[in-house]
Order: sequence, then C-alpha cells, then structure tokens
Amino acid sequence: MTLNLQNIENELKQRHQYSYKWFRKQNDAWDNHTNFIYQTPNWESLIQKIALLAETHAFEKHEIFQYAANRWYNFWSAQAVEQIFTEIEGIEPVSETKDSEKDFYLHGIPFDHKTSVFPKQFQKTFEYAQNHKAELIEWLYRNQSTQKRHHFKNRLFIVVYDKNEEHWKLKAEISMLKIAIEKYVAGFKSEQLHSFTFVEGQTTLSDVIWVLR
Repeated sequence: MTLNLQNIENELKQRHQYSYKWFRKQNDAWDNHTNFIYQTPNWESLIQKIALLAETHAFEKHEIFQYAANRWYNFWSAQAVEQIFTEIEGIEPVSETKDSEKDFYLHGIPFDHKTSVFPKQFQKTFEYAQNHKAELIEWLYRNQSTQKRHHFKNRLFIVVYDKNEEHWKLKAEISMLKIAIEKYVAGFKSEQLHSFTFVEGQTTLSDVIWVLR
C-alpha cells in the first residue's frame, strides 16, 4: 500500500490535541485488543474503534485510548518513514514485508529503521549526544523495547529533538523527516557507520539521523 504522505501527516497531527502518556508497558494482551490500528490510517475511525473497544470490554477509557492512540501514532509514522526511505533512488525495499530485522537495503547494506524521541533516561544533553553518537546508539540498542522488533541487527535511528521538549510531536512532521532522510541518504558513505558487537560473532552497523526543531 502506497501512502499519501501529506494525508498521513495531517491524520497524525490530530493526535497532538491530547497528551501523550503510557499507563502501562506494552503487552501481548492489550496489543491483541488494539491491533485494528494496523488497518486504520484515519484518526476519526480510530476514535470510533477505541470507543467501541472500551465499551465492549469495560476498559478504563482514558487508559485504552492512550494505549491504542500511541500505538497507532508510532505505527503510521514508522510506515511513512519507511516509504520515504524506499522511494529514494539507490534504496531497495526488502521483498518480505514481515521481515522484523530489516526494512530496506542502503547501498546494499540491510537496515531496520526506528524513529526515537531523544531519551531523557540517557541523562546527557542533546549536544553531548550529537558529539558522542556511538554512546547514544549503544544506549538505544541496550534500552530498546522487548517487543516484536527487538534485535541487534543494523539499524538507522532517526532521533527527534524539540527545544520545547515535545519531542514526540516531531514523529508527525513527515515533511520535515523526509527532508532530513533525503539529505542523509544523498551524502551517505558506508565509512560513516558506527560498528558494534552486541552479539558474539555478529557485527552491527548503525548511525543516527538527527531531526531538530
């Protein structure tokens, strides 16, 4: 499915009228209840499905809203970012769309991608992270979610940072993300990748694309 990136950006930004909270860690039970997010790119349709879910299963409305809306927001932002990558000349998408360890090949190198807000738990400044990229990358790998896409294979991190500390809102700025990604790919050289050994006998290549507002 090819997305209309401007439409997705408009839909994602409707999430911004509400606060962004997680009342619980992601878990299989709540994921199974909210898997309709994958077939629902429209915000108003999402709201209706969440309301029906809350009524049918007697969930606490605020908690199930946040859980489903956050999963929806992160999923569709990630789908848009993946499409941005695969539409760039020189990038080849993977043939198996359910591959959880890679999304595309950049100059023949397989990569997964992940958009991450700049983590408070890193306990260093954004400027420090920019100057110590390998340290941040290692932190991101070691503190990644244990959900379905947990792995130590090659990954490009898109790290978003907002000076007003509303970092999460930048995940909806698809046009801004597109400019940053295209600029990165245009100047890409394999020598700029950082190399890690998280798993014995396996070399992991990674880098950061910064998106700052």
